[in-house]
Amino acid sequence: MIDVLEFWATYLPQLLNGLAVSLKVTGASLMIGIPLGLILALTVQAKSLPIRWLSLIIVEIGRGAPALILLQFAYFGLPNLGLSLTSFMAAVAALSWSTAAYTSEIIRAGLQAVPRGQIEACDALGMSLADQLRFVIVPQGLRVAAPALLGFAVLMLQASSLAFTIALPELLSQAYMIGTSTFRYMTILVLAGALYASICIPATLLVSWFERRLDRHI
Repeated sequence: MIDVLEFWATYLPQLLNGLAVSLKVTGASLMIGIPLGLILALTVQAKSLPIRWLSLIIVEIGRGAPALILLQFAYFGLPNLGLSLTSFMAAVAALSWSTAAYTSEIIRAGLQAVPRGQIEACDALGMSLADQLRFVIVPQGLRVAAPALLGFAVLMLQASSLAFTIALPELLSQAYMIGTSTFRYMTILVLAGALYASICIPATLLVSWFERRLDRHI
């Protein structure tokens, strides 16, 4: 046991560097993907047929294609079109697309949960559609969708481990390199899993608390 603890102590800094990369990828993907998800949630309901169909295509590809495929396309496929991305940029681009596609459905459900009576009241007051969205529909819809969005953010941290396949030095990649050099895969993967759990478990509990608190105020 002492030997395992010494091994962990030796390689923990390297894994923490990988965890920092994982958090950066996750944070960037969420910061880009969720606003795009809001835009897609609105445009899939647009009256314009071309806009609606374009949005649906983006959403369905993002949801239908595994995140791993999107990663491979961004890193290995785009250079064939003359666009080369670093592994970090490719990971952010692919996971942002996946985030936008999935969160668009979460946000759309939240927007549809806004009581119809409030929308009718806005119409009676002569509010424009833009004002209805800005002051009534979007704020309330995002509040309803917030717990699901937070839960999805936890899943995206876990999904960032897929960036291991495009040589991004995130947590899993660092663990694999250590395992390859020391032949102690199980030991280092247990530590990597513990680092993921140290963030995901408290985050999941926080989401549950937030959801209960939100239910009491609705």
